[in-house]
Amino acid sequence: MANPWLHWWTDAVALAEQPTFPRLLVALVLGSLIGAERQWRQRAAGMRTNTLVCFGAAAFVDLGATVGGPETTNVIAYVISGVGFLGAGAIMKDGGSIKGLNTAATLWCSAAVGACAGAGEMLDAVFVTALLIGINLALRPFSRYIDRRSMAHSLRQVDRNAIYRISVVCPFLHESDVRASLLRAIAERPLLLRELRTEDIGDSDEARLQAEIQSETRDNLLLDQVTNQLRNNEFVSRVEWTEAPLESE
Repeated sequence: MANPWLHWWTDAVALAEQPTFPRLLVALVLGSLIGAERQWRQRAAGMRTNTLVCFGAAAFVDLGATVGGPETTNVIAYVISGVGFLGAGAIMKDGGSIKGLNTAATLWCSAAVGACAGAGEMLDAVFVTALLIGINLALRPFSRYIDRRSMAHSLRQVDRNAIYRISVVCPFLHESDVRASLLRAIAERPLLLRELRTEDIGDSDEARLQAEIQSETRDNLLLDQVTNQLRNNEFVSRVEWTEAPLESE
């Protein structure tokens, strides 16, 4: 006679033969593996958090399959949304940067592992776990390499960029003609106009055009070409250019 203690008081299936227990056990083991990597990296959500998320997701999905039959889609959807709220608590804004996104995403994937285990898809759960740990381990140095390369490229771009200021003096009545000549000279060359303004020169009938130009390369020859083109304008009485310091972003 089978041991009566191995039966639930409402179930006719032996306790050791119920599918719930291997599913929850697998979820517990896989969640602890995911959390071990997080704990080793000293992240906010470590071994216990990831294990509980994975175990809880498996328990909910298994309960939905047991009580509601094979249609467990709604239960899985609720698990996903619930873990989404949990992951939102791990995201923090620190100045201009945001921290905890990877931790929140790992919690979300831990819930996916638990859902697979709770639904009886053991191979899928193991496969997702292996991929998740591999992503957190293998892609970290690769992402840091990309960050270093991107920062070095940005620094080189900033070092090559140059900002120039052009000052043009002309009669106030012909300011629009000189302005058009200046804009045309800039448009014909690889230059970017950042600012253009007109100033009165005291009590005289002259005006000064102040243009701020950005160039992707430090090329003084371009500015000489622009100023020489403006000198050919009969209304320009004086034109000069200077290099301005780069602004820190």
